Amino acid sequence: MMRGLWIYLLMLSGTVQAQQVDFEKVDFRRADSIAALYKGENLKNLPFLAHKLTKPLPSKIEQFRAIYTWVSTNIRSDYDYYNQNKSKRQKLNHDKQALEAWNNSFRLKVFKKLLKEQKTVCTGYAYLIRELASLADINCKIIDGYGRTVANNIGGEGIPNHSWNAVQLNNKWYLCDATWSSGYFIVPDNQFIPDYNDGYFLAEPALFVKSHYPLDTAWILMDSKPKLSEFLNAPLIYKYAFNYQMIPVAPSVMNMQITKNESVTFIFKTTDSIEVNDISIELIEGANVTNVKPDITHSKEGLLELKYKFERLGHYDVHIQVAEKKIVTYVVKVKKNK
Repeated sequence: MMRGLWIYLLMLSGTVQAQQVDFEKVDFRRADSIAALYKGENLKNLPFLAHKLTKPLPSKIEQFRAIYTWVSTNIRSDYDYYNQNKSKRQKLNHDKQALEAWNNSFRLKVFKKLLKEQKTVCTGYAYLIRELASLADINCKIIDGYGRTVANNIGGEGIPNHSWNAVQLNNKWYLCDATWSSGYFIVPDNQFIPDYNDGYFLAEPALFVKSHYPLDTAWILMDSKPKLSEFLNAPLIYKYAFNYQMIPVAPSVMNMQITKNESVTFIFKTTDSIEVNDISIELIEGANVTNVKPDITHSKEGLLELKYKFERLGHYDVHIQVAEKKIVTYVVKVKKNK
């Protein structure tokens, strides 16, 4: 049984902001307009493309912004390649040598398709970001690891399935994910929907690690690093957590068991810009969907606390929402009192 849910299972210090706050005085509109100006440019000459995107811009952060925005808004994800890669990685997960051979051969196919059709998977996005940044004399690396979504790395041992970037600006490293910034798939129709999400650009490490876990944990970019098992069993966050800058603090696990009439307090580190009236909890039990308002308080530590009492038995998917946008999901099983 889940007890002591008021305990802060993970303490986060400082004001919660995407690391874009380091560049809050930089106006990105010019960089974004240059990226838009060259919409549809091909990839046959990467040095020329890098030159066109960065030459008019005075600072490295603006230059990288133009590169990131261009890649995120011009490259499309390839769902067939994604599924092919996912299936093979799952099959070869415990055969390191065979998995490495597959990754090397598949990477060549990915890059060929990227250059020819401007369609790719995460490896291609990360590669293109790194190459264009390097051509602009910006230090950028590809980071490989575990990406966590509704369909991937929920519990279990985990499978490395994703790539993103780290970029060095003003002698400091930042994290970004152009794949997840680019859009999403409507799976039944195998249709990619371009939908740029700025939340994954220079993301806050404490939030980024909730959905991205690098093979080399140095790239978590935090002094206190969660274990892989903690990452795999944590609550599931969605893209809107990045838009609203809401970092789940407690409970630290996705699945929990409580007894009837027991309360759970969901704790977040966040900004002060979220309207309390926009916050709700969606409870799903089978075909039944209910939206409820939790008791909301701000603690002395600056944490946002959402308290809800579970008065009925059942097995619930619990979605914390802001303006009806899903932020995070928990699974709560409510049992009888002993």
